[in-house]
Amino acid sequence: MTQATELVEGYRTGALSPVDATQAALDAIEQYDAQVNAFVLVDAEGALAAAKESESRWRAGRPLGPGDGVPTSVKDALWTNGWPTMRGSTMIDPAGPWDEDAPSVARLRETGAVILGKTTTPEYSWKGVTDSFTYGATGNPWDPTKTSGGSSGGSATAVGLGMGVWSLGTDGGGSVRIPAAFTGTVALKPTYGLIPLFPPSAFGTLSHAGPMTRTVRDAAALLDVVTGFDPRDWSAMPTPARSFLDGLDDGVAGLRIGFSADLGFVDNDPEVEALVRSAVDVLAALGAEVTEVDPGFTDPIDAFNVLWWSGAAKVLSGHIVDNRVDPGLRRVAELGAAYTASDFLDATAVRMELGTLMGRFHQQYDVLVTPTLPITAFPVGQDVPDGSASPDWTDWTPYTYPFNLTQQPALMVPCGFTVAGLPVGLQIVGNRHADALTLQVGQAYQAATDWHRLTPSLEAR
Repeated sequence: MTQATELVEGYRTGALSPVDATQAALDAIEQYDAQVNAFVLVDAEGALAAAKESESRWRAGRPLGPGDGVPTSVKDALWTNGWPTMRGSTMIDPAGPWDEDAPSVARLRETGAVILGKTTTPEYSWKGVTDSFTYGATGNPWDPTKTSGGSSGGSATAVGLGMGVWSLGTDGGGSVRIPAAFTGTVALKPTYGLIPLFPPSAFGTLSHAGPMTRTVRDAAALLDVVTGFDPRDWSAMPTPARSFLDGLDDGVAGLRIGFSADLGFVDNDPEVEALVRSAVDVLAALGAEVTEVDPGFTDPIDAFNVLWWSGAAKVLSGHIVDNRVDPGLRRVAELGAAYTASDFLDATAVRMELGTLMGRFHQQYDVLVTPTLPITAFPVGQDVPDGSASPDWTDWTPYTYPFNLTQQPALMVPCGFTVAGLPVGLQIVGNRHADALTLQVGQAYQAATDWHRLTPSLEAR
């Protein structure tokens, strides 16, 4: 599968065409989407028109930017001018008005990316799988009877099947990393504020936007496009001074990597743990100084749930909630509505303590490496795996949500497949603002392995 960086170089030399690349993405949507349900909206006519304009610019030697002509999708949680943003909900009026782009979508347009359409999300992106009353459930490229994960499940499945090269997702507790792990793709939750958000999320400063791709190099290239100050986001960071592609191939020799197989409190599927340990061995063989160590925190699930369920209560406040609302969202919103200001401040204190602990951890270790999830994809249409003792998605995502609390960059790369043929993911967590180094570690691992090159079962049929 051609990477975005390869497409752009081909456009520059004339060896490749934005029109051909866009048509290939649209053909993949036509071929696969009925089986996996990754898109809520596809604008084939508009995409081809944009691709033709891009081709003209490249021929004239005047591309708009480093993403000109790259076929891209956008999670239906980010505003898109002219298209409704339904967030998987029946509570939103599709009539709009829809007259403004989210900051990251605006940056895509400014670089000339070809926006194919919008991808699926559960209602208000509240959980770790992707299904909704509005659009149904999204399946996995490796087995459509399994979940894609969520909440950016449509985006992960789209890039996994070549239905566009780039996608933009959002991540409030793992929502780009969870589906990337389940689908064998790549996703980065960057440092909070690096990709501006507008309108702000009901889940507050837990929520990030992030690139979703097939390769680390493409994630870095997309990050270059969508970062940058935007006045609509009070917490937006300054525009980065250098490209995230600079130094990407510098390797890991001499880097200090802390590896935690379980964070001290997680039980892993044995196949998952074995594959993650093998991936860490690759990093060690590349010259990294690997130490097996737990960061030293207990499971912050209670604090996270207070913050997340409070956000769910905010989502439903002021709405007449009927049977066309996700029952799980309704349940946790009721829990969230019962929390007090003191509960919220106590959870915030846990969050700050965790951030301090991880800040100190990164004085000794450049990155922390963990599994991305302790399990592999389970049946589509379920919020939790069979036999789960809890109805909550946070019960099976213990490696992802801690780093939304701390706002650190966290990168997901595929690191193998189980005997059943399901992907397993490796998570690389960097210190706040060390996004470039986090990507560098992921690129070193990916350059030494071939997991990202394998063809999904659905595409191989």
